[in-house]
Amino acid sequence: MTNQSKPKAPFWIISILALIWNLMGVAAYLFMAFITEDQIAALPEEQQAEFLIEHPAWYTALFALAVFGGALACILMLFRKKTAYYFFLISGVCAIIQQGYLLATIELSSVIMPIMVIIFCIFLIWYSKKCTEDGILN
Repeated sequence: MTNQSKPKAPFWIISILALIWNLMGVAAYLFMAFITEDQIAALPEEQQAEFLIEHPAWYTALFALAVFGGALACILMLFRKKTAYYFFLISGVCAIIQQGYLLATIELSSVIMPIMVIIFCIFLIWYSKKCTEDGILN
């Protein structure tokens, strides 16, 4: 018999906010992957420059793994599955490498977003591990 604890309101709030966060990441990835030249031309000049940067294929692959893995992890967490931790771990490692690459190689007007992504990934890894240890995720 499994020792399953009933989650309290903070669990549901964090899980739903994490899902929204990761779905925004999925939307950003899909936008980046499928934007056309005409759509890029319609953007302000500062944003156009971001799309002219040639990223390595591994960067794009890490981006996809991070956002889709994170979204799947959130769904698993909402279903209270402990495998969410492993998906958060994979997603987090991918996102940290990707954001680290951005911080190290590209002149960013702001480092706030990459740092926020890294902090949020670390938090979700820790939180899902804690929920597993507390018996919320089984």
